[in-house]
Amino acid sequence: MTETIKSPNHWLIQYELIDEEVQVGRWMTNRRTLGRVNLPTDESELEEGLPSLTLTLYRDERTDYRFNLSSSDPHLFFIFEVREDESVVPLRISASQTVAASHLDGDYLVLTITIPLAVQAWMEAFIGRHGELIEQPKKKRKKGAGRASGR
Repeated sequence: MTETIKSPNHWLIQYELIDEEVQVGRWMTNRRTLGRVNLPTDESELEEGLPSLTLTLYRDERTDYRFNLSSSDPHLFFIFEVREDESVVPLRISASQTVAASHLDGDYLVLTITIPLAVQAWMEAFIGRHGELIEQPKKKRKKGAGRASGR
C-alpha cells in the first residue's frame, strides 16, 4: 500500500458503518451509525475489511480545530454522500464543525464520534507546529475608497 497511514497532517482512520432498522413511533426506519474506529499508525495495524478515510488537517482551519478541541465533547465528523438508492459513499472526515455544517442537507449524511485522545494529541501538535490562527477583524474602509471620484 502506498497511501500514507500517518503523517504530521494526514491520518488514515478506519471505521465501521452500521446499518440498523429502528422503530420510531409506529414506523420502522433505517439508521446508520458509526461502530468501532481503528487508528493505525503503520500498515501492520490496518484491519482487513474496514473502510477508511483520511483525516487531513489544514492550516486555515486551525481556529475551527481549537474551537472543537476546547469544547466539552470534541467530535470528528464523517461525511457521506447519500445516493438516490439510499446507498452512501464516503466523502471525507473532518475535525472542523464549519466543514461538517456545510454538508448538513438532504444529499449528505454527517455522523460523529468523540475524538479519540490520540487524535486530540495529534491535532494539538499540529496547532503547536503552525501556531494559533488568530483571525484579524477586517479594517473599515474609508468612505468612497476605491471608487472613481466623479468630479
